Amino acid sequence: MKSIAQREFAGSQPVTEGAATMSARFVETDSTHQQDPEHPLHADDPFAAAPPAAIPPRETLAAAGDILRALAAPVRIAIVLQLRESERCVHELVVALGVTQPLISQHLRVLKAAGVVRGERNGREVLYRLVDDHLSHIVVDAVAHAEEGRNL
Repeated sequence: MKSIAQREFAGSQPVTEGAATMSARFVETDSTHQQDPEHPLHADDPFAAAPPAAIPPRETLAAAGDILRALAAPVRIAIVLQLRESERCVHELVVALGVTQPLISQHLRVLKAAGVVRGERNGREVLYRLVDDHLSHIVVDAVAHAEEGRNL
């Protein structure tokens, strides 16, 4: 089954087009922005277009979209923030977040399926931890950005 990002890209042109192809298409579709052959754009020209940014392969973009979708719920964000501090079992997350055990378990399944967390059995409990710190940085930065916007 294709992810949403893969389906969105399915009908589009290749993402890895070269700058020349993209700029040629730009000139063909928008005659008001055609380059004047007598006045070519140079790197030191403040009105020159920036070169296109490198774009990862579609599969990488789709995987990144899947991870971001997995993080796109307040309870999951709170879980990641808790796991950033240390590994936790379900009942510790229930107490820390003040939500029901089935809800925590449901959100942990989503995070686990997306590769954000992993669980390790320890006796009768499963201890959950983040797969790596990159994801906690994304969440911490998003929360900080949201708080900055709220304080304006």
